[in-house]
Amino acid sequence: MPQINILPKHIAELIAAGEVVERPASIVKEIMENAIDAGADKITLEIKRGGITYIRITDNGCGIDRENIRKAFISHATSKISTADDLNAICTLGFRGEALASIAAVSRVEVMTRTEQESVGTRYCIEGGEETVIDDAGCPKGTTLVVRDLFYNTPARMKFLKKDVSEGNAVASVVDRIALSHPEVSVRFIRDSKDVLFTSGDGKLDSAIYKVLGRDFASTLIPCDYELEGVRVSGYISKPFNARPNRMMQYFFLNDRFIKTRTGMVALEEAYKNSVMVGKFPACVLKIQIAPGAVDVNVHPAKTEVRFANEKMIFNAVYYCAKSALQQGDTRVQASFSRKVARQFMPPPTEGKQIKIYEQQLEQIKKEAQPNQDFWTNTTSAEFKKEVEKPKPIVFNDNSKFEIEKNDEPDLVPCFKPTVQEPVPSSETKTEPVVTAPIVEPEPVWPEVEPYRVIGEAFKTYILVEQGKKLLIIDKHAAHERMLFEKFKANRDGIETQMLLSPVTVTLSKEEYSAVLDNLDLLEKAGYYVEDFGGGMVIVNECPTAVADADLAEVIMELAGYLVTSQKELIPEKLDWIYHSTACRAAIKAGDRTSDYELDKFVEKLLNNPDIRYCPHGRPVLIEMSRYEIEKNFGRV
Repeated sequence: MPQINILPKHIAELIAAGEVVERPASIVKEIMENAIDAGADKITLEIKRGGITYIRITDNGCGIDRENIRKAFISHATSKISTADDLNAICTLGFRGEALASIAAVSRVEVMTRTEQESVGTRYCIEGGEETVIDDAGCPKGTTLVVRDLFYNTPARMKFLKKDVSEGNAVASVVDRIALSHPEVSVRFIRDSKDVLFTSGDGKLDSAIYKVLGRDFASTLIPCDYELEGVRVSGYISKPFNARPNRMMQYFFLNDRFIKTRTGMVALEEAYKNSVMVGKFPACVLKIQIAPGAVDVNVHPAKTEVRFANEKMIFNAVYYCAKSALQQGDTRVQASFSRKVARQFMPPPTEGKQIKIYEQQLEQIKKEAQPNQDFWTNTTSAEFKKEVEKPKPIVFNDNSKFEIEKNDEPDLVPCFKPTVQEPVPSSETKTEPVVTAPIVEPEPVWPEVEPYRVIGEAFKTYILVEQGKKLLIIDKHAAHERMLFEKFKANRDGIETQMLLSPVTVTLSKEEYSAVLDNLDLLEKAGYYVEDFGGGMVIVNECPTAVADADLAEVIMELAGYLVTSQKELIPEKLDWIYHSTACRAAIKAGDRTSDYELDKFVEKLLNNPDIRYCPHGRPVLIEMSRYEIEKNFGRV
């Protein structure tokens, strides 16, 4: 057991930030890091009610002798450093000597510990910073620390704690990072009397990833190992087609310490440039090894932010590590052409096979000729759907010209105001007693729309419409997105959903997992029926009909990432964002084929709704170009 020293005042003042216990996760992080610094290779953690009422951490480290047990709970008392020069080359996870003192000040702490040299252990109890018991105890080598009733004497801090589930997930996130950063340590996590994590401690990073992040995530990774200018980067990165909608699954470890590094993230994403879609981010578990003197970890209370002496060196190491791994792990099939290969001709089909082929081609032509009804399922009313199923018949008039038979329904004649005939009273009508009836508001009358003509579609993205002396260019994706968004907002209490034949499981980071569980009711209002599947996974049983054909796992990951960053937003704002995200995924995409019939109906619906002029992102759904502007560009005026 190293000697615990009380730091002099001038050394204590060099420590940039003091330790503050904010939640149970803060306690778990500090105590587990102390256990690793003590040489433990087995750590057991048990919590109850998210760690608010009970935390127990047991390790098989070197222990604390009775002579130093009291010193350990004094502020700025540590065995990790002794001089100011030690701060320039920190090799341990902890070094400030404030964790135990801060924990004991806001909880009831019990410690049982024994060193290898001692025959009898020590039991030490301290409550609210005041010692209560110090006695002999029979215990194995190592340390067991029990924390009860967190913030019992500081109710102001207690009210800022979240639900038990959220606090427990925050603890689980800390445990995951410890297990990933130290695969040589066997970590067991017990949550409310249930084992949720148990790593083998075999020293293999891939084994720890499998246990912590799950089989599905582990199967999508590429190993990497690279060294440049004294910086070694090793670990695993995700395959390009397994990119995620956020950065929640990017884990960086510096000298076996979890850190948040902007340099590492930018370098990683730069290596994936032109390999992943815009708006998608790679996942990784990367360990960076560097000389302790080349980095300063004494800049953040939680020690998760560091300052490098040479940022470019770190950037280059991460970049080339990921780039080389991507090149070696690229399993995409490459097309190759060789002139030496002779052309092979298949024998002509028999007459019966030819007839079958012709029949298949005919059926395919018939399918392509039919309007895409799925496109309009989410944008039209029930009457409009009937109209799509039964197109207007074509008849001949006396002048032998084609015309479409008119329908009396006002929804189908947007360019004319509907006329309503008042009933004519009859003299034979008997007088009935007057009965008070509820007032029925009249149906809204569509405004008169200037005649227009749909010219066609440009680049399978923009609809061209001639209207009077102007040309309208409509972004069909933006317009359809706004239509769906308005429909979802209008039907907050009755969004059409579809039960999934095969429920979808989604693996999330602990922060995403916690955010989703905290907002299950909100997701249900938006049409997503999600349940807890355990171990950082959720299962989707039902979803809005509009996104039934989408990649639901990606949808849930996107929603989870938003919920993590929007904790302070109001419920209506969150719900609108979810509607917006759902509408964006369900809307027709640029490049999708659209029939002439669909274009006509789409323009009809859009022009008769003057409120739809911007998509939920704020982009215009259409732009106007006057005939004068066009002719001016051609030099006609």
